[in-house]
Amino acid sequence: MKYQDAIIHDLTQLVAIPSVRGEAVEGMPFGKAPAEALNRVLQMAADMGFTTKNVGNYAGHAEYGEGNEVAAVVAHMDVVPAGEGWDTDPFTLTRKGNLYYGRGTADDKGAAVVALYCLKALKDENIQSKRRLRVIFGAGEETASNDLEMYLKSEQMPVMAFTPDSEYGICNREKGIMRLAVSSREHSSAVVREFSAGTVVNAVPAKAKAVVMCTDEVLARLQSAASRMEGDFSFEKTEDGTEITSIGKASHAMQPQEGFNAATHLMKLLGEIFSEEELGGLISFVNRNIGTELHGESLGVYVSDEESGPLTLNLGLAGIYDSSASVGIDIRYPVTAKGKDIFASIAEKALQYGLETTLSQENKPLFLPESSPFITLLQDAYAAVTGKPAELYATGGGTYARAFEGRAVAFGPFFPDEPDRRLHNTNENIDIDRFMVHAQVCLEAMYRMLTQ
Repeated sequence: MKYQDAIIHDLTQLVAIPSVRGEAVEGMPFGKAPAEALNRVLQMAADMGFTTKNVGNYAGHAEYGEGNEVAAVVAHMDVVPAGEGWDTDPFTLTRKGNLYYGRGTADDKGAAVVALYCLKALKDENIQSKRRLRVIFGAGEETASNDLEMYLKSEQMPVMAFTPDSEYGICNREKGIMRLAVSSREHSSAVVREFSAGTVVNAVPAKAKAVVMCTDEVLARLQSAASRMEGDFSFEKTEDGTEITSIGKASHAMQPQEGFNAATHLMKLLGEIFSEEELGGLISFVNRNIGTELHGESLGVYVSDEESGPLTLNLGLAGIYDSSASVGIDIRYPVTAKGKDIFASIAEKALQYGLETTLSQENKPLFLPESSPFITLLQDAYAAVTGKPAELYATGGGTYARAFEGRAVAFGPFFPDEPDRRLHNTNENIDIDRFMVHAQVCLEAMYRMLTQ
């Protein structure tokens, strides 16, 4: 693609902005850095000659073409926290061979820049339009915010849209997403003084720490149990007892089997030595009802369907301190299941431990039928570039497609035979050669959306 150098140039600028959600300030609902990234990409679009609009720093767009209808490609400019363990500076685009490393390269700044340059390619060729085509840039996707909800309050609903925030073929089924907190108003453990894990609820925590009050004899028992258990634990004596560190492996909450949960394995270790009375209600609830399971079996919420597969459950956050104790849980449930039944079951079990369950977010499942003309359009675009069919698939991931009332799907940017690009993990990267093939598919799809 002749725009490759320019894409890398602009991606370098965007990766350098650590657009993790921060404290809201006036006119910047997700903080300064996401707003900066959004305004930077909109300025890039304006410099290309596009009409642009920023809707309250929630989201914005670049637009080309004429017509009463709108079609759209939707990407996001915010990122998850960098986390630990990078081999490069996460906010400096770094090339190693064909790979470009940096937070946001794969999720989702790389795809956002490619979509913008596809729009530029159509403009440069003066392609005549049947409808207007927008690239929409959101600023709060990673925290499941109301960015597109606020955008669509004032902007026209597209008749068709895709988000390059998943993989090929076409994701026409997205599991329901439920995020909840199980908490206690007071810290009830006699031995656990502190427990902390995770940075976001939608990622498997790669690190957890617990400060426990214990004698040398109990410490020796903990170390012995750790040597027999799955996990990577280290121990450091403190004035009050021992600090235990658990090291796991991060992964996206939609595929918890790809990670190793440092928090639940550390709680399991504590449960090997201390009684439930000593650990308190919250850790006891987790050990008995969640443990290291990934599908909610012991919690009584396991469900699966042919369309989208099994429910997945991730304990992504844990915080136990002097005056409070809570865990954050991310659940992805099948398209035929009912979120309210899942929540009710969890709340009932938590109540038995004196715990309160709060629903912080629920996104209903997405299901766009195979017979949709838009599905055919995308399948034809994919086949025209790759010579292969675009299979339909389901995901536990949550994308912007849900915001468009049955008019959108996830489509790209990664191909089925590509290795893990470490989304939400350390050393996030793109293979530039494969990404330029995605750019061709994206351009073909956008051309058809503009003209058909």
